[in-house]
Amino acid sequence: MKPESKKILFWMGDSRRRLGEFPEEVRGEIGYAIFLAEFGGAHPSAKRMQGYNAVEIVSDYDGDTFRGVYTTKFQDSVYVLHCFQKRSKRGSQTPHADIDLIKKRLRDAEQHHKASRKP
Repeated sequence: MKPESKKILFWMGDSRRRLGEFPEEVRGEIGYAIFLAEFGGAHPSAKRMQGYNAVEIVSDYDGDTFRGVYTTKFQDSVYVLHCFQKRSKRGSQTPHADIDLIKKRLRDAEQHHKASRKP
């Protein structure tokens, strides 16, 4: 990948701070996945979120599950939408409150991207 093909990275809401609070190994895995996305690549554990134009990275550490969600919907940008520790004990499904926040931040990212493209 060429350096000039690097996308602009935007952090929505508190996603950057929250990622910084994760264990080092988790920060490394999710951070590397975001880095790859900036250059148009995909991490092996990156999975498209069904029904959303977003990608989810799931990182397990010491019995806990951490997630990072970003979108590459825009050709020149990557927006990190949400980083969180999964607390629900109901299988692997993402909790509704987190889904609602991801949807809101995706709308906010769309507005931000449109506003940044105006002459």
